[in-house]
Amino acid sequence: MAEDFSSQDWFQNFQKMWNPMNFPLPGMFQPTMNVEEIDKKIAELQAVENWLRMNLGFLQVTVKTLQMQKSALESLQESAKKSSASRKSDKDK
Repeated sequence: MAEDFSSQDWFQNFQKMWNPMNFPLPGMFQPTMNVEEIDKKIAELQAVENWLRMNLGFLQVTVKTLQMQKSALESLQESAKKSSASRKSDKDK
């Protein structure tokens, strides 16, 4: 016959299935009831959010800078081609 599992056995089996390396599952099954702990976690996550926003800003500036650099190089190359073509046509005359 099938064995009866207690709720603790069920929880342990479920945790092994979802978390084989046994890392703590943040707040999924045992939410903290300590307000200070929650405030600490909020502050940590806000710091991470701010860091990510700052890095996103740097990334966006880098992309825009590279786009401007590309446009400038394309303009210079096009200008050089036109200049070269006009010099050739002047020599042919």
